[in-house]
Amino acid sequence: MGSDPDYVSHLARESARFAAAVAEAVPAAPVPTCPEWDADDLLWHLAEVQWFWGMIVRQALQEPPPAEIRPERPAGRSELASFHAAVSAELVSVLGSAAPQDRVWTWSGDHTVGFVRRRQAHEALIHRIDAELTVGSRTPMDPQLSDDGIDEALRVMYGHAPDWATFSPSGGGVVRLRAADTASTWLVSPGRLTGTDPDPDDGTPVDEACLDVADDRGAEVDATLTGSAADLDCWLWRRPPVATLERAGDHRLLDQLEAVIRPGID
Repeated sequence: MGSDPDYVSHLARESARFAAAVAEAVPAAPVPTCPEWDADDLLWHLAEVQWFWGMIVRQALQEPPPAEIRPERPAGRSELASFHAAVSAELVSVLGSAAPQDRVWTWSGDHTVGFVRRRQAHEALIHRIDAELTVGSRTPMDPQLSDDGIDEALRVMYGHAPDWATFSPSGGGVVRLRAADTASTWLVSPGRLTGTDPDPDDGTPVDEACLDVADDRGAEVDATLTGSAADLDCWLWRRPPVATLERAGDHRLLDQLEAVIRPGID
């Protein structure tokens, strides 16, 4: 991977492409990649998410905004679209004005505006793909943003082990993921994450599939998974790749990797 993408510019562009795609769908059109949602549900979801993070960054909140101030869902498509346009523009504005190192609440161990910038650029990108698949007019994804999306999905969504948890490898081996168009690579090992969150509000035991992610420095690998950055990013987010990913090496290990990501990302 090279330098970080311009997340704020990508957020603005992907949000606009999302809105344009949703506008082509009838409100009740089913979203194939989110079976429980129709097009208006998808529109409301991204609008609500962008309102939430805009509020956090604008007010430099150190905890989530209380439920009682969260907006109610607008009644119809026109109102929904207007609400999304307003909160999306607000999010772009506040993220562009804040410094990446400014401290805010996030659900991760990284409590900075920089984390929010990255996360929201990718949130808009993936939901833009959802909207386009809903209307059958899929358009290309930016290779560098997709490359960064692979890294975020692997390290933050699937591969982040908090201090209180233990990662135990399955023993199956190491997979190299390779983005053919950007030449980026990652080494991943499937396994399980176990432990108990010391936070009294979240203190239930954890035992779930997880990935260990390492920088690829020419290590020996047991299998490879190759595709464009966009297709690998979509695969990790359980969205259909445009082209079939190339599998090589230990197929049982590749099946273990598939099993880790099969449930998707919440």
